[in-house]
Amino acid sequence: MLIAFNKPFNVLCQFTGAAGRRTLADFVTEKGVYPAGRLDYDSEGLVLLTDDGSLQKRIADPAHKTKKIYLAQVERIPDDKALALLRRGVKLRDGMTAPAGARLVEKPDWLWPREPPIRHRLNVPTAWLEIALTEGRNRQVRRMTAAVGHPTLRLVRVSIGAWSLDGLRPGEWKVRR
Repeated sequence: MLIAFNKPFNVLCQFTGAAGRRTLADFVTEKGVYPAGRLDYDSEGLVLLTDDGSLQKRIADPAHKTKKIYLAQVERIPDDKALALLRRGVKLRDGMTAPAGARLVEKPDWLWPREPPIRHRLNVPTAWLEIALTEGRNRQVRRMTAAVGHPTLRLVRVSIGAWSLDGLRPGEWKVRR
């Protein structure tokens, strides 16, 4: 079984958690499934859950280079130099990242409002980036955008390999093939 879940903001990507924090168990009623990879507490979007250990490994293991696509709302508008750095790979404390797909995009019209909304500063514009990764380091997109001078304000994963959010609203899930 494979479940696509649209994880809302401020939900732990596990079934048990600290008191007062929402977890996957607050949304997904299927038993015996586990996340194939993680998504940070303060990030939103696609999480795949499965009861198939080999599928879970294939999705989550960086050796398989499963492409993950994110939308990142960042501070200020990145120039060509910042985008080129993301595309080449960024030096982080734990080493160089693999090259990433990175391009400026318009905010998608299908994107739901975040609750609570991001902080809004009148004198600091924001932009949206589509970032494609094949590795999955801890808080990687946020660390990469910060390293090139554009901190991430909002992060939404829209696809993992061949699977996408495909119309799921935050908190909704569906069994996929």
